[in-house]
Amino acid sequence: METLSYLIDGFASAVSPMNLLMCAVGVLLGTAVGVLPGLGPSSAIAILLPVTATLEPMQSIIMLAGIYYGAQYGGSTTSILLNIPGEAASIVTCLDGYPMAKQGRGGPALGIAAIGSFIAGTIGVLGLTFFAPIFARSALAFGPPEYTMLMVMSFSIVMSFAGNSLSKGILIGFLGMLLACVGPGWVSGYLRFCWNVDQLTGGLNLVPIVIGLMAISEVLKGLEEQSVAISTEQVGSVFPSKADLKRSAGPIIRGTFIGFILGLLPGCAPTVSTFLSYDLEKKVSKHPEKFGTGMIEGVASPESANNANGVAGFIPLFSFGIPTSAAMAILLVGLTMFGIQPGPTLFTSGGEFVWTVIASMFIGNLLLIILNLPLVGIWAKITKVPYGILAPVIVSLCVIGSYTIRNSMFDVLITFLFGYIGYVMRKHQWPIVPLIIGFILGPIFERNFITSMSMSNESFLIFIQRPISAGILVLTVVLLILSHFLKKRTASRVKASVDSSMDLPDDVS
Repeated sequence: METLSYLIDGFASAVSPMNLLMCAVGVLLGTAVGVLPGLGPSSAIAILLPVTATLEPMQSIIMLAGIYYGAQYGGSTTSILLNIPGEAASIVTCLDGYPMAKQGRGGPALGIAAIGSFIAGTIGVLGLTFFAPIFARSALAFGPPEYTMLMVMSFSIVMSFAGNSLSKGILIGFLGMLLACVGPGWVSGYLRFCWNVDQLTGGLNLVPIVIGLMAISEVLKGLEEQSVAISTEQVGSVFPSKADLKRSAGPIIRGTFIGFILGLLPGCAPTVSTFLSYDLEKKVSKHPEKFGTGMIEGVASPESANNANGVAGFIPLFSFGIPTSAAMAILLVGLTMFGIQPGPTLFTSGGEFVWTVIASMFIGNLLLIILNLPLVGIWAKITKVPYGILAPVIVSLCVIGSYTIRNSMFDVLITFLFGYIGYVMRKHQWPIVPLIIGFILGPIFERNFITSMSMSNESFLIFIQRPISAGILVLTVVLLILSHFLKKRTASRVKASVDSSMDLPDDVS
């Protein structure tokens, strides 16, 4: 009851005209930024942080928080309509959202993304409100060995994106990890794989690589085929049908749960959550072979995980001052800039501030769906633009998005280089997603593995001596066995279905 009383007081402050305006502006800007390739939440917060310095502390953090979770949703728009992920966390949405758009179902895909984001965000804020201390204590129990095993479990999902060749998927995954090693070593600081190129001394940036692999390669493929890359058919209503809602209910709940739990863990950015949630849907689906062809479950689950992950990150940030992602680290800078010290005492010494921000998140999630359900129809009209006009626009967006990350033309060159690499990989049926997974998980695995080895005097026993670490390892093995079992069961079901259809009388078949 005490929590409810604090939350009601927070709502009373959050609905004041200025706080409400900052929330709306933040959500709108965040959604717009999420639509643009390359400008994800962390970039948006970093750019706008000096601007918010002129505001009151509460108004500033409300606006920055709105930008953050607004951008989590905004990336779904170009992912679905143009196959361009607005940020790394939107990559998975491309896999089924873009095929839906090509089938003339971009509207329902955008609609279910908005609905899933709203439900996941609201459930996430409820968790932030009532279970912050419990979840924060659980997150603190994770050390380097636990994170190492968590990355091993996460990397096992490469198997699900390997297509018809597991060896190709593993090889490409390790290539992604190798690319992530470019730049200074985490422990030694020595430069690796830089070949005296000054621009490589800071390492490769993920966003130009993703834009090249996912967007530029699609343009090259479309030009070669001389076909329309985006469907010119009617996109349809932005409101999903009852059948779509029924199929999406389970994935939304499962994606929310995965995103929220992993959002509590430093290093498990929304990208990891979206891949894991998509992988889970393939495992529980009766038709996993159809994923990647326009399954609405492949949109609902990762979009829900994306937004739940974003909200969950506020729990360790507010309760313990632990940033779980780059965007949260920038938000931490914003808090300290105004003399606000996150930690266990924040809910007491800064009670009015923290409960107002939490209440504004409820309002922000509501504004997201109110603003975006009507607007997705406008975005959907992009799919009717002829490809000859759309292709140069896509390339321009890619160039702008790549350049603005570090204001570097080198990143633009990287985008086009990986665009050609992605085109060759598509043409020869090599999987692209494992490379991205390897690049994301590689640095996290390296840091935690090296730290774990230092803690144990280079003994691998540390991973089985610690209960949580050993539990994650066992869970990984169980999931791999379960995945193999489900694949065999699906194959037998398909065979049985084919056999039964062959036995049907002529007048039935």
